[in-house]
Amino acid sequence: MSQTVVLKVAMSCEGCVGAVKRVLGKMEGVDSYDIDLKEQKVTVKGNLQPQAVLQTVSKTGKKTSFWEAGEPAEPVAAA
Repeated sequence: MSQTVVLKVAMSCEGCVGAVKRVLGKMEGVDSYDIDLKEQKVTVKGNLQPQAVLQTVSKTGKKTSFWEAGEPAEPVAAA
């Protein structure tokens, strides 16, 4: 079953993007991926488990987490 996994990855340069591309290129089940350096966003499509994608990208040493839908840039303090 094909899934889309969206991650937030702390990337600061093209070298970071290259590291993420390298690990995703070796991962089984990945059909395609898109890396947005400006948004710090990595979208991966394929027959894969979200947790496995998170662990694989984390191996780059970059801070990695699941992208929360509608996530604000700064946490909003409760009134």
